[in-house]
Amino acid sequence: MNTPHPAKVAGFDSTVPSPAHTVASVAPGTSPATVPNATETADATDVSATPRAPDDLLQDRLAGWVSDLTTLHELTERLVRTDSLSAGLQEVLRAGAALVGARRGLVALEPADGLGPDTTVGLGLARADLGHIETVPRSSLPHGRILDGLPVGEGGIAEPDLFGEKGLDPRHREVAARLGYAASYALPLSAERTGRLGAAVWLYDEPAQPGERQRHLAGLYTRYAGQHLARLLEVERTRARMATMAEELLPSRLPRVPGVQLAARHRTGPLGGGDWYDALPLPDAALGLAVGSVTGSGPSAVAAMGRLRASLRAYSVMEGEDPVAVLSDLELLLRLTEPARSATALFGYCEPALRRITLAGAGHSPPLLIGERRTEFVETSVSAPLGMLACWEAPSVELQAEPGETVLLYTDGLLHRTGDPADRAFARLHAAAAGVPRGKRHDPGAVADHVLRTVLPDGKADADSEEDVVLLAVRFE
Repeated sequence: MNTPHPAKVAGFDSTVPSPAHTVASVAPGTSPATVPNATETADATDVSATPRAPDDLLQDRLAGWVSDLTTLHELTERLVRTDSLSAGLQEVLRAGAALVGARRGLVALEPADGLGPDTTVGLGLARADLGHIETVPRSSLPHGRILDGLPVGEGGIAEPDLFGEKGLDPRHREVAARLGYAASYALPLSAERTGRLGAAVWLYDEPAQPGERQRHLAGLYTRYAGQHLARLLEVERTRARMATMAEELLPSRLPRVPGVQLAARHRTGPLGGGDWYDALPLPDAALGLAVGSVTGSGPSAVAAMGRLRASLRAYSVMEGEDPVAVLSDLELLLRLTEPARSATALFGYCEPALRRITLAGAGHSPPLLIGERRTEFVETSVSAPLGMLACWEAPSVELQAEPGETVLLYTDGLLHRTGDPADRAFARLHAAAAGVPRGKRHDPGAVADHVLRTVLPDGKADADSEEDVVLLAVRFE
């Protein structure tokens, strides 16, 4: 009778060794009645074996295959739901530990192309524990040998009894004793397109090693995991490049101008966005303040943001005392050079000695004035965004601040990230500003941080989002 071939599940070849919990094959001339039961222990030789029919053996084996493939399917489903490199590495560690029967482990990420990021993530190991392991000579660690490009068999590198090995490095022996592990099992992490990504190693508290079937399943899982980690790595690199590009196009530091204190906070999404801020010293001890947002995301939006911000700087130097003229020039430039793109902007001509800001806005949210006796939005003229009209011009407004008050300029991403309707988002922002503790009001950075954490709680401010967030806080002394 031919044994059926189970279907492939989750991209894995279902031709795997016999399940560990099935009975052994019947030797020629041996009656099935003499084959030990699957649940029988090695030392229970005095217990009579239960006879098993050949069909029962086949069904048990098929059930084992289906169980293993189902497990692999569930583990890979959990892996593909991870959307960040750190989460993917942690999931690989947890799944691998379950497959090989270990409790602790680590992944050393070190892509072969040398472009990084290089990092080490632990499971059941504190940062100090990882530091101790890093003091061991790399060549004496199984995952170190993998990272060095030494050949590794299909079954990985098993060290079933570290303290029983005569050639074990003394430092490795010392660290293993301190951390309480006596055996290890390591596998490479790689992908077809990128090559080596790193190595994973799982640690056993007692002398042990995975069986043949455990190694086979762990190898199948890590081969699949390598492809997913390669995709997450590329996303991580893209995110880092876009963040670096956006940060380089924004001010590297804010100017120091007598009479005001400045602080800025910027959060960008993984694709990069077009939100910006600026603070530029102007003649007569004045200061040009700007926030804005370009439509779209990705490299094109970041580049457009850089061009628009540079143009606004030039116009503010030439005619900054007239914010309406500055935005009118910016509107004309955008309409002529990038007719398919629109932008919002808010520009203010600040006179610190007079504690006065003359503001003009183009489709932008109003500033928020935060003081001891008042917290209110500044009324600005209603206007369409830049690039939406044949000719833009709206009247400016003047804001008169009191000593110790802070003016908060922000982009719409702060409101959009809340997920609330506009009226509720504005109410949340107002409540957050009104609730700034008295002891933090003297520091514009503390004010911005409090507003950011309150409006976007539970890590929403730092989570991946298509919406950029910019806050520029200006405190009058």
